Amino acid sequence: MIGALAAFLVSFAACFTAVASKHRRSIAVAVVAMVIGAATFGVPYSVYVKFRSAPRVWDITTDTVNPPQFVDIVPLRVNAPNIPQYRASKFAAIQKKAYPDIVPVHLAQPPADAFRIALAVARSFDWEIIASVPSEGRIEATATSFWFGFKDDIVIRVAADGNGSRVDIRSYARFGRNDGGKNAARVRTFIAKLKAEAATS
Repeated sequence: MIGALAAFLVSFAACFTAVASKHRRSIAVAVVAMVIGAATFGVPYSVYVKFRSAPRVWDITTDTVNPPQFVDIVPLRVNAPNIPQYRASKFAAIQKKAYPDIVPVHLAQPPADAFRIALAVARSFDWEIIASVPSEGRIEATATSFWFGFKDDIVIRVAADGNGSRVDIRSYARFGRNDGGKNAARVRTFIAKLKAEAATS
């Protein structure tokens, strides 16, 4: 990031020099270099600012008492510093304060139909589906970030709830001590789309 900033400043100075010389080609080259330098610096800097301002919780779940558990994804996290077990003492209070709207989803559909809808919604995102087990109401997936290739793991649980169903979701970063709010955003997006799909099914 420092290198990108330095490149931007150098290209910025070169642009002024080129303008002073009134050499059109030099101006064009300097402007292009300045734009590239700004973009190279701007993207990681915006990510840095976002991460610094986000609540320090990187394991988000709709159920902080009995969160959905990873099964098939556990071997994939064997070398990850963030253990797959949920640490309620570390995350629950922070999440409830920062994201009080993230709660279980109650659907009118029976579990089999709710599972089908939840799986379709999960597949609509750019996630790799790791497991789909209707008998357990469990869906597991992995999301990989575009810019840096960071992996977050997702587990969805569908269970009977009276005449309908209850759907819980958990999204958890494999690496890092701050996710910039990405997992909370992912859970919210999933919930919104799940409700919308269920309402039309």
